[in-house]
Amino acid sequence: MGTRGSALALAQTGMIADDLRRAGQDVEIVTITTPGDRSQAPIAEIGVGVFTSALREALLNKQVDVAVHSYKDLPTAGERGIVLAAVPPREDPRDALVARDGLTLGELPPGAKVGTGSPRRSAQLRALGLGLEVVPIRGNIDTRLRKVHDGELDAVILARAGLVRLGRADEITEALDPIQMLPAPAQGALAIECRVDDVDIEHMLRSTVDDPSTRAAVTAERAMLAALEAGCSAPVGALAEVVEDLGADGSVVERISLRGVAAAGLDGESVEMIRASAVADKSEAERLGRDLAAELLDLGAGALSGPGRTVS
Repeated sequence: MGTRGSALALAQTGMIADDLRRAGQDVEIVTITTPGDRSQAPIAEIGVGVFTSALREALLNKQVDVAVHSYKDLPTAGERGIVLAAVPPREDPRDALVARDGLTLGELPPGAKVGTGSPRRSAQLRALGLGLEVVPIRGNIDTRLRKVHDGELDAVILARAGLVRLGRADEITEALDPIQMLPAPAQGALAIECRVDDVDIEHMLRSTVDDPSTRAAVTAERAMLAALEAGCSAPVGALAEVVEDLGADGSVVERISLRGVAAAGLDGESVEMIRASAVADKSEAERLGRDLAAELLDLGAGALSGPGRTVS
């Protein structure tokens, strides 16, 4: 089982390995160094896939049989010869604030320094109009939290799932409501891949660790992201949930509720965010994502507010 060597990646892979061992499988964890681990440049500069390409290469070269990814790190385009075998149950997808003195986002004073390496988080923070100074940062969770503990920053925003999986949930001062900040598509979810011709391994993974509701929700979010990538360079957030509803005959049916957000324009320190939501049957997750992306684009997502400006 291949994984990155970060503490978070090893913790996530260890969870899946334990599930497989309980099911009677013999598992060896192999650490793979990725280009993203070797670079300190912002993710927006080094590109999507920097944390996953080396894992996929190891899979195709038969160095490993299974690769475990943070799903949000995967490019939306598939990889020839590789299949998404399982999407385990998702951890809480919300973003989390870790601030000095136990402060919440609304309690931070104007001018407070908030660190994030995510253009999505930065855009949504600025759109809230709280007068905060957003500081770009890179590094693992320990590095980012240390900037708050050492007083370099007043707060950082991280994925709540990562803090929970590392046993550091007690350091969270506020789990951010998706109304304030929609998470990245597939945040909190894992993607378990294997080679397309390893049918037995694919079946074993799907029957052991796959969660159909998580897979459907993340499929909708990722389909929205993929459609927006074709016509929009703006930061994007999405969150889908499987909900129960009543069908026409009075029976209980499962549907997917999807919310999406994307930046519409940048004007100095001001950012306008475009929001939309929709619901569809659980079996139509991919179409739901594409339709919501089309609505966001129609509403102006990714539009530039001035000549020569881009939003990333």
